[in-house]
Amino acid sequence: MNLKLITMAIYSTYLTNKFGFLLKNAKDKNEQMLLREDYMKALFKKLKIKVNVINKEKLPQDGKYLLISNHRSIIDPLIIENALIDTNIRGYWVAKKELYNSFFFGMFTRNAGSILLDRESKNMSSFFKRLKEVSLGGDCIYIFPEGTRNKENTPLSSFKEGARIIALKNRLPILPVYIKTNANEVLKEAINKRNRELSIDIEIGNIIDYKDKTSLEENYRNTFNLGK
Repeated sequence: MNLKLITMAIYSTYLTNKFGFLLKNAKDKNEQMLLREDYMKALFKKLKIKVNVINKEKLPQDGKYLLISNHRSIIDPLIIENALIDTNIRGYWVAKKELYNSFFFGMFTRNAGSILLDRESKNMSSFFKRLKEVSLGGDCIYIFPEGTRNKENTPLSSFKEGARIIALKNRLPILPVYIKTNANEVLKEAINKRNRELSIDIEIGNIIDYKDKTSLEENYRNTFNLGK
């Protein structure tokens, strides 16, 4: 581990836990969302990363959706929130239990309004109840249908069935976004060099009706021409 990597790891841990503490004491949902944006801006400024939104005109300005995205990097949620910043769309991330218990992300994840997904639980009623509360409150739900980060040399791994069930149960139109740039590679370069601004492209797709019977993965692949 080189000095730049150590320095960035220390700063990121400090920043993440600082905002985790601020989020814990947020007065309401609006303050919570603003703190999440401030965290994203601070980290991307340090990393010198900018986000370029392709097909920005397809982004709705408001409403509630199930937002789905591919997933290759730990900064993917921040990339998506950056893409949505000029809209009134705000939402809550479905987060795995492992993130809740993480030394690095735990405090932030627990206090950022995320929706806990415990795959080991025999009773998922509390999970679906929380999803319903978020939807009825007028907010979006954000999820990575692949279930975990794709570490293979492929643009997309297989989708889990859960995302489509969430859309159906809550009657949420599906907003697909695709992070075209391998953000994991950009993150590595940003940490090791940080001497120039780096860019990440994210593409917005057409909204998918939650009643569409085509598999969600097939719809997503067709939307972004990803093939099989």
